[in-house]
Amino acid sequence: MKGMSRTHLVIFLMLFIAVMILAACSYSSIGNEISVMEEEGDRIRVGISLGTLKEERWLKDRDILMAKLKDLGAEVFVKNANNDDEDQLKQVRYLLDQKIDVLILVPNDLQKASAAVQLAKKYGVKVISYDRLVTRSNVDLYISFDNIKVGRLMAEWLIKKAPKGNYLIINGATSDHNTKMIKEGYDSILREKVERGDIKIVAEEWAPDWMTEYAFKVTDEILQSGRRIDAAIAGNDSLAGGIIEALAEHRLAGRVPVVGQDADLAACQRIVEGTQLMTVYKPIDKLAEKAAEMAIRLARGEPLDIRKTIFDGRYYVPYYVLEPVGVDKSNIEDTVIRDGFHSSQDVYRNLPKAH
Repeated sequence: MKGMSRTHLVIFLMLFIAVMILAACSYSSIGNEISVMEEEGDRIRVGISLGTLKEERWLKDRDILMAKLKDLGAEVFVKNANNDDEDQLKQVRYLLDQKIDVLILVPNDLQKASAAVQLAKKYGVKVISYDRLVTRSNVDLYISFDNIKVGRLMAEWLIKKAPKGNYLIINGATSDHNTKMIKEGYDSILREKVERGDIKIVAEEWAPDWMTEYAFKVTDEILQSGRRIDAAIAGNDSLAGGIIEALAEHRLAGRVPVVGQDADLAACQRIVEGTQLMTVYKPIDKLAEKAAEMAIRLARGEPLDIRKTIFDGRYYVPYYVLEPVGVDKSNIEDTVIRDGFHSSQDVYRNLPKAH
């Protein structure tokens, strides 16, 4: 630095210090970015594959699952197969490509979805069979309501109202394992009365893809043929709506008791209006929240501590079961409305003077 004045030396030193400070800040900033990236990279990633969003209840499941998982710090990816088995498999493959840790699967078909489970296992991804059981696939957890009890509740309510007569039964899709469990439930209640001749099953059908139109068609054809219907069991509230629509065409709505499940808003409105006898309420918030918690535990490799199992056709798999609740006019305020599942204003929307 020969020939450099004292002033120039001071300026040089100040510039040198400034450069060093900036470098230190940049390093610190880079370090912070790396720290954040590592933290984000450590986040649990959960994929949700829905067989359908056609029914109102699945929208609730999706929204509550997503919200709870995000509250627990997870990154969430959601796909809807729209009742298409091939699409569901493709979508599961996409979710696995997103490096998910856990797959929450609502199968469109109880058997075909096993291919999706096996694919997930190849990726080392844990699988929760959500509300619908995937058969012969050995999932890590099946979480649902007591579907046998769902069927029992339907039949118990109906027998009180119509202890004798012609019963119409329209189940959901055969591709859903729940329908078989619900049938087991209502059969256990109806069997004795059917054997005694008090109750006659005029038809027992299975609606493809839970189609409301199918329920309408079957009901209408029976009535058109001149046969009487004294009571009806529907696999869910959408099917109940189809039955009731056909009954209304024949001026029988409200005169023939109809039961369903899911506590859809339209069904709750029909209950207070008097065209549907009851529905089976399944607190979806409890189901979705527990499934989210279990997903996080599976991702972390923590034990689920579940003793109950269910046979999937080949394996006994862990089964977390929740209790359903029968709902009619007498307790709709203390169940569906009190829980905030539906608002009082919405349920009684068509009866402003009655509430």
